[in-house]
Amino acid sequence: MRVANSLWSGAMLAMLIATSARAQRDGTSIKIPFERMTLPNGLTVLLAPDHTVPQVAVDVWYHVGSKNELAGHTGFAHMFEHVMFTGSAHVPYGMHDRLTEGVGGNNNGSTSNDRTNFYEIVPSNYLESELWLESDRMGFLLEKLDDAKFRAQRDIVQNERRQGIDNQPYGRAFELMDFGVYPSSNPYSWPIVGYMTDLQSATVEDVKNFFRTYYAPSNATLAITGDFDPARARKLVAKYFGDLKRGATVRRPKVVAPVLTATKRLTFEDHVEGPRLFLTWPSRGDDSDDAQARSILSQIIAGARTARLTKALVYVRQSAAETEAFNYARENGGNFIIDVTPRPPATLTQILATTDSVLATLRSDGPTKEELEKAKAGLEFGFVSALQSNLGKANILLDGEVFHNDAGFYRKNYEKLQAVTAADVKRVANEYLSGHRVVLSIVPLGKPDMAANPDSSAMVTVSPDGGHYIIGGVR
Repeated sequence: MRVANSLWSGAMLAMLIATSARAQRDGTSIKIPFERMTLPNGLTVLLAPDHTVPQVAVDVWYHVGSKNELAGHTGFAHMFEHVMFTGSAHVPYGMHDRLTEGVGGNNNGSTSNDRTNFYEIVPSNYLESELWLESDRMGFLLEKLDDAKFRAQRDIVQNERRQGIDNQPYGRAFELMDFGVYPSSNPYSWPIVGYMTDLQSATVEDVKNFFRTYYAPSNATLAITGDFDPARARKLVAKYFGDLKRGATVRRPKVVAPVLTATKRLTFEDHVEGPRLFLTWPSRGDDSDDAQARSILSQIIAGARTARLTKALVYVRQSAAETEAFNYARENGGNFIIDVTPRPPATLTQILATTDSVLATLRSDGPTKEELEKAKAGLEFGFVSALQSNLGKANILLDGEVFHNDAGFYRKNYEKLQAVTAADVKRVANEYLSGHRVVLSIVPLGKPDMAANPDSSAMVTVSPDGGHYIIGGVR
């Protein structure tokens, strides 16, 4: 089970579904052929046959993520991702894995701020068994969920948090950036995996209520991609999913994109050997008109060895070991992020000054024609890579259907990508990277002076109960 928001994966997924292949630049040949059907109970189904290899992917997206949680009850979406693997009425615990892996396939799930998904990849002749497995846990899971199963999964999730975040070098970085950008009432402010105190206080009844609210056909979209017969697939879907209860209408939370009224400078001491700098600006969701321009901007800044910031810090000054930049677009908002790992003896203060200088030049002059074309090519290559797998194609179609009511939305993004000009990139650089931001320094324990401009940076600590973050006084 995976948390899809480690922003690395979230940013990469955004790239993959937002662009298309240069080899198909005429725009008309950029297609993932698919059929769409809707069952009477509201389940949306996308069928995309491709007989290239005898393999099929089944991928279910539920339109629910950590955004649907309430303050004080964080981590439920991700916890229920785990619960979905505990067995259902007709599928004992462990059988799902045995039936899938026993034929050479694999299955997993992931949770983001905005959706939760479950998938299987198997030989083509096992499509029916995988549809049965998914339908059984969609419709018949609660009757087999008891307190013992829940507590076991809660313990696993808590341990996952300890290993993947709390005790992982720089593991809290993205939580801290969201903590700085979003007010505490905004659901994007809390981590997908949840806070430890909230996880500990959760009960099996809490989780059952979460399931009843969000895990129903009317809040789900199923994609089948690969080597299968569409007519047979439609019959199988109706057979296994058609009698499931529709479920109540889901009320979508209204998430307001953040606006920083001042720059926040934060320092966090961690179990790390060296410092690292993270810069975050509030951004917009992936449905905004300039999403493609922002993705191109991130490529120009640090998308390749010749990218501006990478070239300046890693190769010319040799003051950094690594640079990254990406536009992380959620459904209702986003962050534009730059992070830099310095190379001693360079300091974070020096790194910040050089970064600001590079960004100032980019805002003033805009990108060159070569930079623009290279950035587009890099994004296009990512899409080509996604098309190599049935699961990749399923995720592209599902992203469009779930978040834009259009499984073919990727074609519109392709057109937007190709239409981006140097002036567009210059405009978004000035719009998003010239305002207030979060400057986060993660430094070794006991070394707050290693922060960027430490005298103006506020210390951030973890609350005594391990549940939340606290901003201390300015040093």
